[in-house]
Amino acid sequence: MTIAATQPTTNRRTVIQTIGAAGVVALAGCLADDRPPVDEPVDSDADAADEESLPPAEPVDVDRIAADPMDIPPPVDWDEPRTHEITLESIEVTAEVEPGVTVDFMTYEGQIPGPMIRVREGDTVELTFAVPDEHNVAAHNVDLHAVYGPGGGAVATTIGPGDEPARLTFRAEFPGVHIYHCAVPDMDQHISLGMFGAILVEPAEGLPEVDREFYVGQHELYTDGRAGEEGHHSYDFHATADEDPTYVLLNGEVGALTEDGHGSMHAEVSETVRVYFANGGPNLTSALHPIGNVWSRYYRDGDLLSEPARNVETSPVAPGTVVAGEMELPVPGPVKLVDHALSRVVRKGMIGVIDVEGEPNPDVYDDGS
Repeated sequence: MTIAATQPTTNRRTVIQTIGAAGVVALAGCLADDRPPVDEPVDSDADAADEESLPPAEPVDVDRIAADPMDIPPPVDWDEPRTHEITLESIEVTAEVEPGVTVDFMTYEGQIPGPMIRVREGDTVELTFAVPDEHNVAAHNVDLHAVYGPGGGAVATTIGPGDEPARLTFRAEFPGVHIYHCAVPDMDQHISLGMFGAILVEPAEGLPEVDREFYVGQHELYTDGRAGEEGHHSYDFHATADEDPTYVLLNGEVGALTEDGHGSMHAEVSETVRVYFANGGPNLTSALHPIGNVWSRYYRDGDLLSEPARNVETSPVAPGTVVAGEMELPVPGPVKLVDHALSRVVRKGMIGVIDVEGEPNPDVYDDGS
């Protein structure tokens, strides 16, 4: 899979700017980029030692770890069961979380989240999973929540670097949008470092047509450094056990899906969009909220068969869950996808933007200009 070579330029300060002036005013006193966390002393010798403790940032293997939110298979347009041959590779790469901060990630196909798999209810999937020794030092596997079988396929797909690829065949029995993830013994580490994605099993009758679809994923990153501290961050198992993340990210990078990152998502006034949102976790429940809009139709917990909830503002998304939400776009301007546990936005990087372009609609919204 080709990864676009777009150099990220965002940091914690530009993420705060992306939230908008109104948000900054509303959260005044909590947003200073140079203010230390409340549970640590100011200007202590320990802080100074911590600042010097990280090794220099490593050379990166890719310029972008964030998956393209528009890179989604097209909607199902067939009405009889098909067989799909799908290959996934695990790829461990060094990439930037934000400028000057590098981490050794674990991924499916070199991106976070992993590629979306899209099939129809009743289809058969022939999955080949590979762990090439040139790209990996650890064993990996795939647990698909859409699979009936031991470990959701994890038992059959557990292999080490350089082993023969694993092959698994399953029938997509239950429609919904489900997560897949690595499920080796240190699964919390592997998921935190990026090994999760979504498999969409469309109902036999398909999904309602929309103008655009986006696919994004939230996860926590636990490291031995502080957010924004330059250098190479190593994975921290103690922080993981304490559920105290350094970063909470959308698509693996601070502000990746904003104009200060790789670019916002784009849509047009009067369109209807659908967002597939995967919470990889491994630990935190997300409070998913679109700032400047609501989910006019919201499919909780990956359930595509029940009638969707209507006009949902903020909804919990448990780790290991994918949801789908639709929005109408009556006016131009940014719609910001955030976790409404807002310190994760302000201090840890969790934000993405849908930039809606088109003519103003003062009957719906008039800002006085």
